[in-house]
Amino acid sequence: MQLVVARIGRAHGIKGEVTVEVRTDEPELRLAPGSVLLTEPASTGPLTIETGRVHSGRLLLRFEGVKDRNGAEALRNTLLIAEVDPAELPEEPDEYYDHQLIDLDVVLEDGTEIGRISEISHLPSQDLFIVERPDGSEVMIPFVEEIVAEIDLEEQRCVITPPPGLIDDRAEIVSSRDNGEEA
Repeated sequence: MQLVVARIGRAHGIKGEVTVEVRTDEPELRLAPGSVLLTEPASTGPLTIETGRVHSGRLLLRFEGVKDRNGAEALRNTLLIAEVDPAELPEEPDEYYDHQLIDLDVVLEDGTEIGRISEISHLPSQDLFIVERPDGSEVMIPFVEEIVAEIDLEEQRCVITPPPGLIDDRAEIVSSRDNGEEA
């Protein structure tokens, strides 16, 4: 099975290094020197990591055969993909790979069906479950502890406790004017 582990950013310096946007919780394993990664577009790779270092909070990688800024810049926006055994699980018990979460049934604590996870969107601030509802519409559920109460891989379900308005139109509007106070 293939997992996207990073996206190559801009060139750094003149010796072929690139910045990378890490998309894995295990960069020390997936992006280590010697790792061979597939790419999207496929014509760019495979790429073998020659060196890696952190500079000003950013991971910098150099790939075998890429020795200058022009070669590094040509890799910009390339996705790096690791081949992973489907039976492999993340090190932490509360971490999940995308393939484990796709197609889970999403339900409320009382068992009310919301839909099925069709996609996971990885944003800089948090991850979002894209949930396809039975009527074909979609709802986005933030993958945060306050909303996602339980992930049960054996039962293939995700239990959520959404705030009012997240999955329906019944948002609670609170205003200081309701109390007769002047704002």
